[in-house]
Amino acid sequence: MIDRIKALESKATALEPERNHITTLTTTYAEKHLASIYNTKAYFSEDPGGKSFLDHPIGEEGTNIEELLSIIHEEVDEAGINAAAHGHLGYIPGGGLYASALGDYLAAVTNNYAGIFFASPGAVRLENQLITWMAEMVGYQAGYAGNLSSGGSIANLTAVVTARDAHELKSADIPKAVIYCTHQMHHCLLKAIRIAGLKEAHLREIPQDNRHRMVPETLKAQIEKDKAEGLNPWLVIASAGTTDVGAVDPLEEVGQVAKSYNCWYHIDAAYGGFFMLLDEKKHLFRGAALSDSIVLDPHKGLFLPFGTGALLVRNKQHLLDSHFYMANYLQDVHTPDAELSPADLSPELTKHFRGLRMWLPLKLHGLGPFKAALEEKLALCEYFYTKIQEIPNIEVGPEPELSVCYFRYLPENGDSNTFNQQLLNLIHQDGRVFMSSTTLDNKFLIRAAVLSFRTHLASIDLALDIIKTNIEKLKKSEVPTSP
Repeated sequence: MIDRIKALESKATALEPERNHITTLTTTYAEKHLASIYNTKAYFSEDPGGKSFLDHPIGEEGTNIEELLSIIHEEVDEAGINAAAHGHLGYIPGGGLYASALGDYLAAVTNNYAGIFFASPGAVRLENQLITWMAEMVGYQAGYAGNLSSGGSIANLTAVVTARDAHELKSADIPKAVIYCTHQMHHCLLKAIRIAGLKEAHLREIPQDNRHRMVPETLKAQIEKDKAEGLNPWLVIASAGTTDVGAVDPLEEVGQVAKSYNCWYHIDAAYGGFFMLLDEKKHLFRGAALSDSIVLDPHKGLFLPFGTGALLVRNKQHLLDSHFYMANYLQDVHTPDAELSPADLSPELTKHFRGLRMWLPLKLHGLGPFKAALEEKLALCEYFYTKIQEIPNIEVGPEPELSVCYFRYLPENGDSNTFNQQLLNLIHQDGRVFMSSTTLDNKFLIRAAVLSFRTHLASIDLALDIIKTNIEKLKKSEVPTSP
């Protein structure tokens, strides 16, 4: 038995490699990637990557690090969207701050378990400090709680479940429960409603004004109508920065309506929330403190790597009531001096120390550069919105409230939707910038979403030039633009 254990130990020690060699090659690869980041494409439109992984199955023997880095380069880093690129202007760009990568590295190497205070009080206190900072930014008073999640989807799901339980909705109650939102609500909330067992609830899409914002008076009238019909108005969901168009609902007015009818008031500020750090945009978020819950995504407005969301709940007891469970094998961990643990406030028990990727850059750089970058993105979006209108036959949407705007070209002949789809295809084929599209009122629209911390004036000028060039190319093409 001893000989067998020693033999296995000898083989298993391969998991403790000589670090200098693989670390040097890996960091050299990372430095090369970052050194060329302003000269690489934002989108690779060629065949999707990853096909050669079938030629490299997981086997008994290892592969040298040089070959593995080569596979990553060819099959991952040069395929699809280059989310780290300055030209990433599609969807809502994520960040990728270098200091965050260092935080992730330290979190992974030290492997601190951040789910329970007993296991790593320092890690939990660090994350709770971040929750406190965000809650104070929103305007919550004492008694709140929150959680750092993998992103807005899980944060919104946690909020919906908490709202359901706080209002004590049972299965038999759901067919009479009513949820209020707009057509601009993020689809992850529709998924959350379904996953939370609320698919049978009534979903009311409240009409929007000409800037795609919820109309509070119509919300009030719809709630009154539903109450008169014996239904149970329960959940009001407002958006603070929609993905499609960057619209911010009138949060204070919507919140006052929600509160007057005892509805749970949830705000999805995953995209727009951190713009409330800027004095010039604080007015858009007036009323955020009325919410019972709010979601923010640091991997958007704070430029962190993907996988960093946040949920804040005004009354911590609601989070605890939905998510606290005591298991026998965890009987040692709940001590009188313990702070709130993430595992007691969310669906996650196993939890990566993701707070370090947020804390380290905030402390290293201070808030000043973050605010400057956010203000720059607002200005760049306004600049794009102004300059794109200098192109003849361009139609734009309303002036951007945040850092998203949309446009389309109106051809003199043929179908506009087809023309703009072809225009977007040519932008993708070029690849130096990446833009995405949406459809509103059956109109195919191209979006400019400015939120990468690497996007600067040269990036926007490049995008404008690519758009102009490809419009002219399509105008001269013999390819018909009608369906």
